[in-house]
Amino acid sequence: MWDAGEYLKYSDERSRPFADLMAQVHRAEARLIADLGCGTGYLTRSLCERWPSARVVGVDNSPEMLAQTVPLVIPGRLRFVQEDLTGWSSGELVDLIITNAALQWVSDHDSVLPRLVGMLAPGGTLAVQMPNRFQTPSQAAIEETVTDHRWSSSLTGVGLHRESVMPISWYVHRLHDLGFSVNAWETTYIHVLTGENPVLRWLQGTALRPLLERVGPDQEGEFLRALGNRLAAAYPARGAVTLFPMPRLFFVATER
Repeated sequence: MWDAGEYLKYSDERSRPFADLMAQVHRAEARLIADLGCGTGYLTRSLCERWPSARVVGVDNSPEMLAQTVPLVIPGRLRFVQEDLTGWSSGELVDLIITNAALQWVSDHDSVLPRLVGMLAPGGTLAVQMPNRFQTPSQAAIEETVTDHRWSSSLTGVGLHRESVMPISWYVHRLHDLGFSVNAWETTYIHVLTGENPVLRWLQGTALRPLLERVGPDQEGEFLRALGNRLAAAYPARGAVTLFPMPRLFFVATER
């Protein structure tokens, strides 16, 4: 499903939230770290530099993304596994679990959170970042296009939606009930994009992948034109620049 090339077009913009998340993880030592939804593995590799004595495992369900990780492997230190993050199990307790821009793809966060924190060692940490643009014009444009009669029968219920990410207070309350102290915050990044219909290009690397998979190559061009027109109207260019606000939700939870 995933196109690593499209995803990496905005690698600098996509890496900043990871850095902001990790800046709030205050651990001097870690023996085992898991990066769930590791993508191309480039950011996962940086964990080995911050915690030089740790073993790190990156987990992703996309063979296209994991193909990019092959040159990054460090025998005995860094490995990558193809597995869905809801099904992966470490086999041993983990000091730090990170899931960056991945948990929004998983349903039923009420069940997922207890499972993730249940894999943590005593005093362990769960660090999460999720894009939270589901109340923005970009999501409205996607929903309007999906409900078009040309695609509604095949796309209804496919992909991300307005409840893919819960309100930030929900995560704080749920993790507090599980016995964790929580540092949670929200940030809106203003991405300065250039080129023709850059918001459409941005979304092609992430949110649109399941939709494009379903419509198929015969209708992909027509679907992208319809969506692209809506996105261009919602995010008009000013000269050569298009501003794309991207809200993101963060939390770092540590066992009390």
